[in-house]
Amino acid sequence: MAGTITAPAAVPRGLAGVVVTDTELGDVRGREGFYHYRQYSAVELAESRTFEDVWHLMFHGELPDAAGRDAFTARTAALRHLPDGVRQALPGIARAGALSGPLAGLRTALSLLGAARGFRPVYDLDATRRAEDALAACAAVPTLLTALHRLGQGLEPVEPRDDLPYAANYLYMLTGCEAAPERVRAVERYLISTVDHGFNASTFTARVVASTGADVAACLVAAVGALSGPLHGGAPSRALDTLDAIGTPDRIDGWIRERVLAGDRIMGFGHPVYRTEDPRSRMLRGIAEGFGGPLVAFAVEVERQVEAILAELKPGRELHTNVEFYAGVVMELCGLPREMFTPTFCAARVVGWSANILEQSADSKIIRPAARYVGPPPPQPVPAV
Repeated sequence: MAGTITAPAAVPRGLAGVVVTDTELGDVRGREGFYHYRQYSAVELAESRTFEDVWHLMFHGELPDAAGRDAFTARTAALRHLPDGVRQALPGIARAGALSGPLAGLRTALSLLGAARGFRPVYDLDATRRAEDALAACAAVPTLLTALHRLGQGLEPVEPRDDLPYAANYLYMLTGCEAAPERVRAVERYLISTVDHGFNASTFTARVVASTGADVAACLVAAVGALSGPLHGGAPSRALDTLDAIGTPDRIDGWIRERVLAGDRIMGFGHPVYRTEDPRSRMLRGIAEGFGGPLVAFAVEVERQVEAILAELKPGRELHTNVEFYAGVVMELCGLPREMFTPTFCAARVVGWSANILEQSADSKIIRPAARYVGPPPPQPVPAV
């Protein structure tokens, strides 16, 4: 009937399970405990390829051969260096955000980078220029994050090195020293495993902003804002804080039971998608066990007891460790400060965000959902003063 308005369909809270678009970038199959980047298992990529390989895959749709890897690595390395105006502004950004940390500073720094690099709305650009802007932003993010961290610690930033691959250069800029190969590879595998993960909150945020035609920097700033929330990217250090709070194996049972019964969330456990073990957690546990030591042994015992307690007190629910639990352990073993755990996650996820921005930019339809109004029935008389 002409003029009939259809009421919005009922949807789950948080849009859980609602399909909002098609993508060629990857998917998470939560009931199987499997996720992939394009046609490849993300875990297999983390075990066998470099970060640059996966970056190339996400941007160009294929894994490079040896010559292609070298060319792509050299191209991205040259983009790590910051424009002078951005570099000069970083001490002020770090001072202003001394209590908030480098992730908060990154939002401002990315905006400056976009302006300095001349980023324009993706709506006005062809696919080649969009990809160039995204590549420049991804390459600069580790430089920005490490510089903001060091400035916040009263240290001078370390300039990037073009001769080091992504993960090695990241650790070098963070510490000022070349890291041991086993630490570099452990961090690289973590970075690869967190490049993308379906339509999580920050990825969806980036795509919503991209659908408006905004520039790449604006899309990424929005994604970083979503990532900053403790229910999304803030859990690796919190999971490690849980281990510290428990302290010793004899305290595990009592500490966990008290918090579960109080309705508290145990950081590092449970995932909104996986109904089986998180494959990222499984891989990272293997990396941690390769290092060995008391922290790893304690983490494994905490995992065992927490899962048993959760199975007892929350029967019928599949609650296992998620990526944050062993990510915190691995990064601690590799010498990363805890305040850099979530920024390190960001240094990887920026590639996935950017790939999603590029994909979304090919569709000029703005994302504009509806809400169901549940307030007092309108229209009501406006009261007189």
